[in-house]
Amino acid sequence: MEKVLKLASEKGILIFSKSTCCLCYAVQMLFQDLGAKYHVHNIDHDPEGKEIEKALLRMGYNGPVPAVFIGGKLVGSTNEVMSLHLSGSLMPLLKPYRG
Repeated sequence: MEKVLKLASEKGILIFSKSTCCLCYAVQMLFQDLGAKYHVHNIDHDPEGKEIEKALLRMGYNGPVPAVFIGGKLVGSTNEVMSLHLSGSLMPLLKPYRG
C-alpha cells in the first residue's frame, strides 16, 4: 500500500493501468483531450503488480483497472471519471495539472 500512496502523492494524475485495457486507454485519451498531464503505471509490467492490486483492494477499491488518482486521492475507475466529466466536476479537479 505504501508504494501506491507514494506514487499517487508524487504524480498529479496517476492511472494504474494494464497495457491491454481498452477502458484504461479511453481514460488516458479523455485526459489527453482535456489537456491534463497524467502518468500511467502499467501494473502488468511491474513485478509488484499483484501487490499493487492487493493494496488497491485494501484501500477500498474493488473495481478493475483503471484506478485513477487525482491530487493523491483515489477517484475511482472509468465509471467515476466519466460521471465526473459528464457532471462538469472533472475539469476543476484537473485544473492544476493542465498544461
